[in-house]
Amino acid sequence: MTAVDYKALKNGGFMRQKQKDNFSLRLKVIGGNLTAEQLFAIANVAVKFGAGRVHLTSRQGVEIPFIKLKDIDAVKSELLDGGVHTGVCGPRVRTVTACQGSDICPSGCIATYQLAVEISERYFGRGLPHKFKFGVTGCQNNCLKAEENDLGIKGAYLIKWEKGLCTLCGVCVKACRQNAIKISESSIELEKVSCNYCGRCVKSCPSGAWQGEPGYIVSFGGTFGNKIAKGKELVPITADKTSLFRLADAAVDFFAEHAHPGERFRAAIERVGWDTFSDAIAKAHADG
Repeated sequence: MTAVDYKALKNGGFMRQKQKDNFSLRLKVIGGNLTAEQLFAIANVAVKFGAGRVHLTSRQGVEIPFIKLKDIDAVKSELLDGGVHTGVCGPRVRTVTACQGSDICPSGCIATYQLAVEISERYFGRGLPHKFKFGVTGCQNNCLKAEENDLGIKGAYLIKWEKGLCTLCGVCVKACRQNAIKISESSIELEKVSCNYCGRCVKSCPSGAWQGEPGYIVSFGGTFGNKIAKGKELVPITADKTSLFRLADAAVDFFAEHAHPGERFRAAIERVGWDTFSDAIAKAHADG
């Protein structure tokens, strides 16, 4: 009898259950989005090969429990026919999470799903010393809790005020939750130290006097599990994807180079030193 390579199965998304020869299959879901066709395929496999149900994970994933060892090849084939790919487990880049972003949400500052797809295409499944998680949230409401991820991305607006377009109506003052905007009889002043770049001034302005360019606030080293730590923002808002991916490359490469096997990103940074990591990120930021 051929020995079962349980490690390879886990790496491919098949996680052993407590019931013998049963697996909970983790699927690849990018940014929490699935098509109706994919949902039908998942439902059919759950009924035909599982227990007729699925589990929705805390990271927008889908798992089909009670997949039998003997059915694994058939399950993968039927899922692929429906456009569904298996996920990954183990020490590698995991599924990218995202909120609905500016395509759907009025508060969104960036197109989160498109960005999640690009991140997934660039990093998903890459082998590393431990698991590595990306999370993308569209605005300061932070529905996806960006700072809980190894690398979190939060949408923001780089804003500017065009005096010639302003009617001094005061709508932006009321919209600003940070009390960063002050109005006088003849002008508007922005207290930059108080501004969190949420873009509410841009979205609320009836005359177009407040204008904004989408940007990315990046945090590094967040964890939410056995150890909880908030990711740190080490560079200013990044205004373009090229710069964003340069930062992401630097972070992932640092992890690959410096972490011990089984060591999370945050722990590796703390062991090597935040100053050393910050220098690597600063260099990547400056290269733009």
